This record gives sequence, C-alpha cells and structure tokens, in this order.
Amino acid sequence: MTYIGIDLGTTNSVVATIKDGIPYVIPNSEGSRTTPSIVAYTKNQKILVGKLAKRQSVINPKNTFFSIKRFIGLRKNEIDTQLKKLPYDIIEDSNNNIKIKCPAFNTVFSPEEISAQIIRKLTDDAKLHLNEEVTKAVITIPAYFNASQRQATIDAGKIAGLEILRIINEPTAASLAYGLDKKNKTILVFDLGGGTFDVSILDVSDNVFEVLATTGDVNLGGDDFDKNLISWLIDIFNKKENLNILDYPKSLQRLTEAAEQAKIQLSTHEETEISLPFLITKPKDGGEPRHLNLTVTRKIFEKINNDLINRCKKPVEQALLDAKLDVSDLDDVVLVGGSTRIPAIKELIRSIIFEKLDESINPDESVWLNNSINPDEAVAIGAALQAGILAGDLKQMLLLDVTPLSLGVETIGEVMTKIINRNTTVPASRFKTFITSSHLQRSVEINVLQGEREFVKDNQLIGSFYLNDIPTQTEDSRAQIDITFDINENGILEVKAQEKKTKRHTAILIENTSTLDDTMIQSMVNDAEKYAEQDKEKRKLAELSTQATVYADDMEKEIELLKPTINRYDFLQIKKAIQQIRNDLPSNNFKTLKSSYDELIRLINLLKIKLKKKN
Repeated sequence: MTYIGIDLGTTNSVVATIKDGIPYVIPNSEGSRTTPSIVAYTKNQKILVGKLAKRQSVINPKNTFFSIKRFIGLRKNEIDTQLKKLPYDIIEDSNNNIKIKCPAFNTVFSPEEISAQIIRKLTDDAKLHLNEEVTKAVITIPAYFNASQRQATIDAGKIAGLEILRIINEPTAASLAYGLDKKNKTILVFDLGGGTFDVSILDVSDNVFEVLATTGDVNLGGDDFDKNLISWLIDIFNKKENLNILDYPKSLQRLTEAAEQAKIQLSTHEETEISLPFLITKPKDGGEPRHLNLTVTRKIFEKINNDLINRCKKPVEQALLDAKLDVSDLDDVVLVGGSTRIPAIKELIRSIIFEKLDESINPDESVWLNNSINPDEAVAIGAALQAGILAGDLKQMLLLDVTPLSLGVETIGEVMTKIINRNTTVPASRFKTFITSSHLQRSVEINVLQGEREFVKDNQLIGSFYLNDIPTQTEDSRAQIDITFDINENGILEVKAQEKKTKRHTAILIENTSTLDDTMIQSMVNDAEKYAEQDKEKRKLAELSTQATVYADDMEKEIELLKPTINRYDFLQIKKAIQQIRNDLPSNNFKTLKSSYDELIRLINLLKIKLKKKN
C-alpha cells in the first residue's frame, strides 16, 4: 500500500511519494508535475479537473471553479470581501455555510466537495503512475488555517476516499524538504502561495524539526496580485469602451487568465503585452466588438500591488519577535510558493534581512535566499517525507509543529480567556480552573473560541457545549470547573469540563467545525464509492471529449491553411473525419468517439508523411 503527500494548493496542486527512500513528484495523467486546482462541470454532466477544466474555462465560466481553497471551512460572512470579480456564484445556506452554484448540474456544492474532486484527481493519477492502490495520505495546509479550515480539509480528503494520516502546515512540510540533510540550522520559511501567506521559523537539529513560531495572512496570496492587475485592466478597459466588463463572464475569464500570465512573465521580463482581440464580441450596446491591447511594465505591476508587497513585511518581523530571534540568528531563508518568484517579493525579503543585520556582519556571508528546490514542489515533497515517516519507510524524524492561533473560552464580560496560546508546540494539553458566577448555578455553557483578540465578538466560535447537573453550593462558595484543552498534531481540539467536587464531566471534540456534518460527509463518501467506476468512465469520456474537440478545432484551422498545398481528396477526408467527431460528441459513447478521434489522428499523420516526402 503506497502513501502519498498532497499539496492542495489554491492555484496548483502537487502529489508526491517516496521511492527507495527518495521523495519525488508524481506527474499527472497529462504529464505535468503540477495540476491546476480547478474543477469544471459541463452541460453534459461531465466533471473535468485540472488542465482540462482550465482549458474550457472561458466558454464555461459559471461552472468552472477555482481558488476554492480560499473558501474551505469558512462561512459566507467571513469571505464577502473576496467575492468581487468571480465569474461563478457563491451563495449561503440557512446556516450561513458557503455553497457554490453549479448551473450545469442544477445544484450547489460545498467547497469540501469541490476540493475532494481535486484530491481524487491527484490520487487517481498517483495510482496510474505507481500502478498501486493508494488509500492513505498526508495533506498540507497553510499554517494560519484555523480549526474549521483544518477539519474541512480532512473532510475533503475523506470525501475523496482517502484516510488522512495527518495534516501538516505547509511551511513545516517545506522545511522537511529543504532540511532533510541539514543539522543545527535555524530556518525561516517564507511561503507565499496562490491564496495564503505563511511565515514560520524552525530549528532543525539531529532529525528534530521544531517550529519556533508561525504567523501569516490567510487572505494574501498570488491571486490577490492577479486581482489587483485585473482591476487595473478593467478600469482602463471600461473607461475606454464605456462598458462594464463584469457584465460579460466569458470576457472576464479571458481577462483573468491574461492577467495571471502577465504576472508570470513580469517575473522574468521588464514588460509584457496583453493582447485580447474580440474581448467582447457582442456588446450590449449593439456596437462593434471590443479589443484590449496593452503593455504592462514591471514598475506598473509593482505600483498596483505595492500594498500587498508591504503586507508581507509584518509577518516576517512578527515571526522573528515570537521566536525571540534576530535575523543574524537565521541560517537560511527558504522560499516556497510560486509567488516568491515575483522580483519585488525577493527584494522585500533582502531589505528586511539586510536592514536589520548588524553593521559588523558581512551580508555576503550572512543569510541568503534558498532556491535549492522548486518552490512549487517543496511542500508536496515535505508531505511525502512525512507520509514516509508514518509508513516506516524513512528513518524516524520528530516533527514538532505549533498551533497557529490561541484557543480559549468565553468568560464573564464576553471576554476570551486563553488556555492554549498561539505558537504552542502540538500535541499539547493545558487546563485552567474557573468558578461559577452564582452558588445556585446548576449548568455552565462553555463556548470554545479561537483567535487573538480580547473580546468574544472579535474571535471565532468553534464549539459550544454544556456541563449540567452541577450541585448547588453554599451561599459563600462557588462550584469549581476544570476546563482542559487537548490538541493533537493535526490541530484537532478536544475540550473537557469537570466539576471538581463531584467529578461530573463532559467533553466536546472540536473536529466537526467545517460546514459539513458527519452524515453529509459519510453520504458523500458512500456516493464516491458507489459511483466510483461510473465516475471513472465519465471522466475518461470527458477527457476524450475535450481532447477530441480541441484536436478537431486545431486541425480544421491547420488544413484550411494547407488547403492550397494538399490534394482535394485528402482535404475532404480530413474534413469528413472532423465532422464525424462532432457528430459523435453528443452520443457520449466512448468507443464510437475514440474510433473517430483515432481516425482523424491517422489521417493527419498520413498527411504529414505526404507533405514531408513532397518537401
């Protein structure tokens, strides 16, 4: 039985495993080492994941879902500021839980369900590549995920049919990848991914990886840089054309993809061109089609995103403060996440490090940026290493992670009293003794909170339970209640309350903090098992349909260009084969469509041979 490590990313996801003691990234069925974290549902009741979903996103924006990680485990009132400019619709149910509308299936999905499709794709690709059954995994999460988001990620893994051995923080996983052969190192992990930003400081010594501090911003990532660029482009386009591009979902999706590509290109080039002919083909004002052609420079991009760049500075300083370290104590700054390729981000890190170094320290001999492992793959490799440790395939290493946020209870005056402070090494157990407010009090409501603020309203309520049948006390005494917090290595919390005199007690396991209850999760798991073979066949058909459609469209354009140089018979045969594919697509018959697709490939290959001989 093979164990895998999964980096479930906001923009891209990666899966890795251990072979002969060495971690390596498993390529997906398309041959790529990263899989876009995108899921699409088509009008033909097909589900596409990854590259195929991304490829059709422009023509199916309302049913193509991306950046889902930013919503997992949260409620709608917690993410309203992020809802602007999304081509798909997010609603809420009666409990304020996030639901994502899917017009193609005439239903709604939870973020966990959509995330499970991505995990299932990664797992299926691993099974195919390894030719082995895969049922267990380690999944990574941003260090600053709260209890609800952590449990929601575990739920997504369960829905995908996996046993989740452990979830570990992304910076911690990255440190495993970078620090496997290092000893006596203090490492700062700067993890700027697609949707979240984490900073962790770890001490690596004799196979012990101890997290000294972790902090970050769960609402900061590469997607936000894209959104700022998109807003800038929209503003320019709308003013020039006197239109609102937000009224055109397909056009907005094209613009979103162009902005992402521009950001990537500006990491290696000083400027890039954004050219989108026929961005709006049929304007609602009845006018001519609208186009967008614009040059974007690196300076413009950095100016647009100046606030985001500066927001990366405070968590670094806070992590050093929490760890009680100076920059001169660091041996490495490890860059994780594709967004660390942005030149302005690297420059920011350099400025933080060198501005704080003592003048007597030579910067050339001090800390420098570590790029020894692909920043897109480091987290998945670390997850695979942790899976290998749990499987017994690697020598034992001790991983000491921390809880990212403080945990406590509500006390009189709507105050949060902390019981476990943030950056406490997990697993951990802490308790405090409280007294009832009245000698006649027979019941205590215990509200469990997570956060750093002083008052209840400013923190997140993650659980609530009662301790009943407390014996009445004398008028001058109060009942004493011991409240114990036990948090495991996954960040899952158990809270116990016990009345000291009678030993009467009760407890709550804070694990069902995602938007799905146990019944819903089990139903989804059962459905996944029940329809596993059917879904597999549907996926094969969906992938074939997309490949055949794209190939037919490309070949039609190509032979039109070649028409003057090829004989009429070959031209008509290929046109006929293309039309046959289009005739077979609605039938949803895999065998028939595969036959017509193979025939077109055969004819094209024959034509290429003829043209090669002719030349």
